[in-house]
Amino acid sequence: MEQKLEFILNDKNISVHDNPAKTLLDFIRNNEGLKGTKEGCREGDCGACTVLLGEIVSNKLKYKSVNSCLFPVGRVAGKHVVTIEGLNDPKNLTPIQEEFNNEGASQCGFCTPGFVNSLTGYVIENNKLEFHKAENAIAGNICRCTGYSSIKRATDNVVEFINSLNIISNERIKSLVDKNIIPKYFLEIENRLIKLKKNESNDNNSKMLVGGGTDLFVQKAESLLSQEISFSNNYNLNEIKIIGSEIQLGAAVTVEQIKNSEIFIKYFPTLTEQLSLFASLPIRNSATIGGNIVNASPIGDSTSIFLALNSDLIISSKEKKRKIKLSEFYKGYKILDLMNDELVEEIIFELPGSNTKFSFEKVSKRTYLDIASVNSAIKIETENNLIKSVFLSAGGVSPIPLLLKETSNYLTNKFITAQLVLDSINIVHSEISPISDIRGSADYKKLLLSQLIKAHFIKLFPELVDMEVLL
Repeated sequence: MEQKLEFILNDKNISVHDNPAKTLLDFIRNNEGLKGTKEGCREGDCGACTVLLGEIVSNKLKYKSVNSCLFPVGRVAGKHVVTIEGLNDPKNLTPIQEEFNNEGASQCGFCTPGFVNSLTGYVIENNKLEFHKAENAIAGNICRCTGYSSIKRATDNVVEFINSLNIISNERIKSLVDKNIIPKYFLEIENRLIKLKKNESNDNNSKMLVGGGTDLFVQKAESLLSQEISFSNNYNLNEIKIIGSEIQLGAAVTVEQIKNSEIFIKYFPTLTEQLSLFASLPIRNSATIGGNIVNASPIGDSTSIFLALNSDLIISSKEKKRKIKLSEFYKGYKILDLMNDELVEEIIFELPGSNTKFSFEKVSKRTYLDIASVNSAIKIETENNLIKSVFLSAGGVSPIPLLLKETSNYLTNKFITAQLVLDSINIVHSEISPISDIRGSADYKKLLLSQLIKAHFIKLFPELVDMEVLL
């Protein structure tokens, strides 16, 4: 199962034959003996294992934070991995580390490397720093000692200090090196990456194709070591574009790409704001839309969103391509209309018109970074308060993600009123089959979905529905 891997780890060129399904965390700690990257939850929740990943994207070197516990080493081929050991020499702290030290933001120290890496990644990639964005960059890092106040102070100090340096935006890496924020070897990384020969396989018919792996490496990390796997390193699959009247997403597009996409910000501004609630930045940097769809979780947030957008999937094999509605893709719990030699290549949906509104809602035990108990999305087109078309989805209330077709049909060609919403909920209940589990009882989930549907209409049409009638 081994394959040749070439990449850069801190300032060291790595050329090794190893199992591509081995986690980057295990490679860093066990193969290379770099113990600064900590093993914590192994689920991408605690952030103790956070490292930086640099790669050339559109002819520019870009860095992002990733959870090395969920990141297969096969995916770092041709890239630059930065651990805490790669940020400074043993005798000197970087200014970011100094602020953590000065503010008492490191106590037991277990979480500190992850915080420093996450914050350093934010500093590298952003010209004008803002505290709330820096705070979001470290939202996936947990500390059990400090209570976070000292970490927030240190973060605020870093933002103020870096902004005071007047760093030249088009020479940011050089400027950060000159100011001792990052070490000198960063200056050579782009040229060194260009020279590396990537070891990427396109033989996806004989191997399991893995997207981000953010759920797969939680559930099946051990079993993956004995399987032949390949990775979605095809850069044609990680683009978001408008072609004619359609928005097209490659299956390897990440959640963070959508969050930062000018297209989504323009057409779905409230959605891009909500994506911060989906997961931490390192997870959003890795999790792919295609992987989320194929994973077939009944409660996947992005699946509910793309169901409501009435999306099509482009599915390809060596012989042909075919198009299928996302709503027809799920045949049963974890059963897909997908052959062994096929892969999901694109997600396509219509550009929203001027009279189209969209809403996504979810309820989870935690507000931030938690799996939903129930979620729902709606796309609705109206004309003079008459519903011309509507697509309503729901997750967590069936063995598969649902497009609520009967309810959508019922709502179509009717005027929006509070009573219409209440009547539609009765039809919703006939379409769903929730079960009682750790996220709540079946009755509780029915109630949640009812409230989410009300929330859609209250948010989108506050002037047409009486909140007191609905609640």
